[in-house]
Amino acid sequence: MAHILILTPQVPYPPRQGTALRNWGILRGLAAQHRVSLLTFAAPDQATTPPPSLADLVERIAIIPQPIRTTRDRLRDLLTNPRPDLALRLASAAFRQQLRDWLDTYPFDWVLVEGLEMAPYLDLLPLSTVYRLPSTIFDDHNCEYLLQKRAGSADFRRPRRWPAALYSAIQWRRLRRYEAAVCRRADVVVAVSEADARALQQIVPTLDPVVIPNGITVAEYAAFTERAELHQPAFVFTGTMDFRPNVDGILWFAAEVWPHIRAALPNAHCYVVGRHPHRRLDALREMPGMVITGSVPDTRPYINAAAVYIVPLLVGGGTRLKLLEATSMGKAIVSTTLGAEGFAAPETAMTLADAPSAFADACIHLAQDAVARVQLEERARAYAHAYDWDVLLPPLLARLS
Repeated sequence: MAHILILTPQVPYPPRQGTALRNWGILRGLAAQHRVSLLTFAAPDQATTPPPSLADLVERIAIIPQPIRTTRDRLRDLLTNPRPDLALRLASAAFRQQLRDWLDTYPFDWVLVEGLEMAPYLDLLPLSTVYRLPSTIFDDHNCEYLLQKRAGSADFRRPRRWPAALYSAIQWRRLRRYEAAVCRRADVVVAVSEADARALQQIVPTLDPVVIPNGITVAEYAAFTERAELHQPAFVFTGTMDFRPNVDGILWFAAEVWPHIRAALPNAHCYVVGRHPHRRLDALREMPGMVITGSVPDTRPYINAAAVYIVPLLVGGGTRLKLLEATSMGKAIVSTTLGAEGFAAPETAMTLADAPSAFADACIHLAQDAVARVQLEERARAYAHAYDWDVLLPPLLARLS
């Protein structure tokens, strides 16, 4: 039985959005067979007191408030620091001190770093002199350099987005260098998809990543019955709404797809569900049928009440946990091809459409045809079982033995 220290960017419980869902699934799976300690940040809307469901699972836990980083800080670092912005986002003296104290006090066998923004804390490991140096696992939630490169390419096609494109052009090159260095530093690298593994191998040719897709505890979602009271037919999207791919995707859907849907279905409503809505989404509040909910206690009642769950993403990397939530709950899904990237044969469980007219037609068809909708719901529900954590985690557990 190994003693594992896990570092996460936010408290992973309750698991109600992408990063927390992955962190919680991995933590719970490892804790079933190993001794686990957790050092984590608390997001601004999270408490620094551990919830009992989390505290009962680990040997020890410490929660540090996320640092505040201003736009001025980011601009300064853009000009003076060679590291990418992501690697500077969670710089915290308090977190570093807590990590150093634990490394000097407890003989960890492994340190698991969840996401590139936590990777700077690997620098502390060689400074631990009391015990032997623990081995390291880097879980790369997205191939970050590729994600930023794609965002820049999309922005270069729109003159109004050229400042953002310039930022992405600088950042993806910094990310490529930094992500490669972190992968070389880690003893084990975990990628979320075969596509991400190949992208990482392009920058570190000798790398042999363990592919652990994003997963979910299917039974917990399949058994969920609460439904939000939504105007029908309801089209639902969930996600953190200041995350660039989510913002761009919903803006595209609202401008290019939604008018076609409303023309065919005048009573249709689209619910954009998630915390921190970006100001770029404010204009959508004036569009007929568009609802921006902001933060909600639980996104599952909204997913459960959807006639059609939509994933209109144009930029991205890794795999979308939102799709696993929707498939586990047996929803009819319409996604772009890129939105379903990283999943095996996604067309067997959802409708894929990339052109605005095709995306709209698929949404309209599923909203109007109950038989087709139920058939797709059944396929989605069956598909989800391949992504249950009990199925996904054995390759990682084998590396720890």
